[in-house]
Amino acid sequence: MRHTLSVLVQNESGVLTKISGLFSGRGFNIESLTVAPTIDTDFSKVTIITTGDDKIIEQICKQLNRLINVIKVVDVTGTNITERELVLIKISAKVDRSEILNIANMFNAKIIDFTKKYCTFEVMGDEKSIKSFVELLKPLGIKELVRSGKVAISLD
Repeated sequence: MRHTLSVLVQNESGVLTKISGLFSGRGFNIESLTVAPTIDTDFSKVTIITTGDDKIIEQICKQLNRLINVIKVVDVTGTNITERELVLIKISAKVDRSEILNIANMFNAKIIDFTKKYCTFEVMGDEKSIKSFVELLKPLGIKELVRSGKVAISLD
């Protein structure tokens, strides 16, 4: 099962290396990893998407909590949260421009560059809407796709 971990850490060099080392050293996979300072720049919020059963996730959380620079670890999976991800997608511009604009409008995507060769979109949303957007663009010829990784915040 896929889990979203929210980790509050001290904003210091080497913290991310320790976290990723913990995962790789134990053979756990990180599907997505996002890190940025909080409102208090002494701290950063790390959002980790990983997979495993409840026992494995509990073990990961305990091991993360043992790291000196980690303040708090919470498995927010199944709680009242909102998740978002930013995706940039470049497609061939040799297709019907009205079709491109219609697809962009359906998903509130921004067209950030439109040249003779390529059209580049910026779209933000949850996993389901991002996947739907990508599937609609596949037949048009996706040339490149980059993702930011998920961020999550509690709604409680």
